[in-house]
Order: sequence, then structure tokens, then C-alpha cells
Amino acid sequence: MSKDSLISVVIPVYNEEDSITANHEALISVLKETERSYEVIYVDDGSKDSSFSVIEGLIQNDGKVRAVRFARNFGQTAAMTAGIEEACGEVIIMMDADGQNDAADIPLLLSKIDKGYDVVSGWRHNRQDSWARRIVSSIANKLISRVTGVHLHDYGCSLKAYHKDVIKNVRLYGEMHRFIPALASQSGASIAEVKVGHHRRNSGK
Repeated sequence: MSKDSLISVVIPVYNEEDSITANHEALISVLKETERSYEVIYVDDGSKDSSFSVIEGLIQNDGKVRAVRFARNFGQTAAMTAGIEEACGEVIIMMDADGQNDAADIPLLLSKIDKGYDVVSGWRHNRQDSWARRIVSSIANKLISRVTGVHLHDYGCSLKAYHKDVIKNVRLYGEMHRFIPALASQSGASIAEVKVGHHRRNSGK
């Protein structure tokens, strides 16, 4: 990927009014350090709190920030799809709005894209969730890996980077966003997995 290529960061949002601003500031700091062109696209998935008002404030202060707003909640896959369709970048990075993903890991994902990988998936190797959630996730990851033949430690990690030619050709529905690496692999995409940070949720649920 050329250093001059645009990066699109897509962030689905649902009732995250207390997290958005701090996470956005951390994200912008990292993106500026990459010295690459970027845009940030928030997709408000029918939030019932003041999330969209917070996003509007970000848009007013930064011309690189855009938003899509749903009239009601359609779910994470629909929000991701809308953000992907809106994105103009050569590389599209997905991440959560709740602060559990670490924006500081974005350069690591980009380094793998630069090496020619089409999809780079984050692996929350030190996951800050309940033991029950981690066990269920571990079982699901092993099952998905076995069924699809694409072996990843962490299908559920939202922090991922995609080359636009790959992700824009993947048709998503239901809760299929978790299976994007496997779906992309079926089309010949090359997949990499990297260890990323994971934080406890400080607000919302």
C-alpha cells in the first residue's frame, strides 16, 4: 500500500456517549503519527442517548470526520456495512467505539497491509472480559476455524484492517461480520493475525 493511500476508520456506535470523545482523541493522535491521509466514519446504529450529538460536535471541529445515522438499531453487521459503503479509503479499518480496542495498534495492522496482506485481524490475547465470555469465545473460535479452514484465535475482535477491494466485495447480513476473514479467504484473500491490546469497558454496556 502506498504511503499516500487514504485510510478509512469505520466505527459503529450504539449508546456510547461517554466513550466517544476520549476514544476519538486517542484515535486521531495515532492517525496523525502514521503521517498518512485518513478519514473517520462513525455509524450511529440508532443510539437512544446523546451519541449522535457528540459525533456532530466532532464533525464540526474536523472535516475528516463523517457520519451515517440509522433511524433505529439494525445491529453491528448493518452498521459495518454502511460504513464500508461510505468509506473512500484504500484500506478500511474497523474498530469499536467503547474503548476496548486500542487505537495504538493501528500502525501494527497497517504494517501487515503494507506487506501485502488483504485482511489483518486483531487477536485480543490478554482479553479483559469475564471468564465465562472468554470460554464461550474460545469454543466459538475453534469451531469457526475448524469449519471454515481459516484458523484465527479471535474471530470476535472488531479491530481489523481490510484492503478495500476485498471488503467491498463481501456481502454481509445477519451477524456475519465475525466471519469476514473466512468469507474473504474464499475469494483468495491473504489473512494475517496480530496480537492487539484490549481494555476493560469504562462506561456503557
